[in-house]
Amino acid sequence: MTSSHGRGLLHLAAAVDQPAVYDAESYVELARLAERGGLDFVTLDDTFARPGPDALTVLSRVAPATGRIGLVPTVTTTHTEPFHVQAAVATLDWVSRGRAGWRIEVSATEQEARLFGRRRAAPADALWQEAREVADVAAKLWDSWEDDAEIRDAATGRFIDRDKLHHVDFAGSAFSVKGPSIVPRPPQGHPVRVVDATEGPARQTAAEYADVVLVRAVSAAHAAAVRDQVRDSAREFGRNPDDLCVLASLVVDLGDGEHAAEPGHGGGGPRPTGQGPLYRGGPVDLAELIAAWYTDGTVDGFHLTPVEPRRDLERLVNGTVALLQYRGLFRTFYPGSTLREHLGLARPANQYAGTHAVTGERHDRTP
Repeated sequence: MTSSHGRGLLHLAAAVDQPAVYDAESYVELARLAERGGLDFVTLDDTFARPGPDALTVLSRVAPATGRIGLVPTVTTTHTEPFHVQAAVATLDWVSRGRAGWRIEVSATEQEARLFGRRRAAPADALWQEAREVADVAAKLWDSWEDDAEIRDAATGRFIDRDKLHHVDFAGSAFSVKGPSIVPRPPQGHPVRVVDATEGPARQTAAEYADVVLVRAVSAAHAAAVRDQVRDSAREFGRNPDDLCVLASLVVDLGDGEHAAEPGHGGGGPRPTGQGPLYRGGPVDLAELIAAWYTDGTVDGFHLTPVEPRRDLERLVNGTVALLQYRGLFRTFYPGSTLREHLGLARPANQYAGTHAVTGERHDRTP
């Protein structure tokens, strides 16, 4: 079966969020469980607005304890240094051997701004414009090393071919970056970028830079409307809209039995809550909902946030995923090793290959 973006089977992802949990082994266990189900990736949310572990650091710990599943931390583009953000995401791609993603988010509150004390909170439109600039410069910095820039020639003592390092010379509205990066080009070329496009200000960022687009929708019609808008915008930016993987985001509560689903749940669809669209019912009805939205072309898959992480993820993998596999809608094994391969995404070409490179300068931070 071919999905609506032309890349094969259904895509599934899950959040491994555990508020106030700092024990790394707990996150490792959840990621391994999701990997056993063949999920494309797990996400770990992060925000300056509440206490919690650093998502990117936690998933760097999870990386060597897993082998195939993609690892996607939330990293804000507000109050953070773009050069450091891209280097950290590139490092996660290296330590996971090509399984890193980056959920791009902004920090909009005055409380978050006061943590840093450099500037006041800004409107959402301005923050997402900055996010686009950070996504742009990150790609340039990832490309600032050509794939074969490392030569490691012990005889001559040359580690890097400087003809294959590039300045990016980027000037944005709030920052500038010269480059090159201090981290070699990531294994995926560009780690996978994920954007929640539910709210209007984020949609241009999703259309221009996202590989995976999340949509929190309580109906198939709502999800399809956002998907169509983002795809149309991507086309205007010169992108192939089929290169966007659109996932519906649901909070799932699988604590009730199959026959205890509330009215309007099960195959009838989710209901709105303050935390987002919520499905409450059993794994079988959830499989029916996922299959219905996928087979009619509404979305390419689902991103699911368990209410009770361990309980609901177990029921998701052992029940819902198993049923979708039985119906031939979802994979039973990973056909590749990188997150891009899981999602059917090509490895991007290096935008600087063959252009004028860094010459005649000393780079004391060269690894």
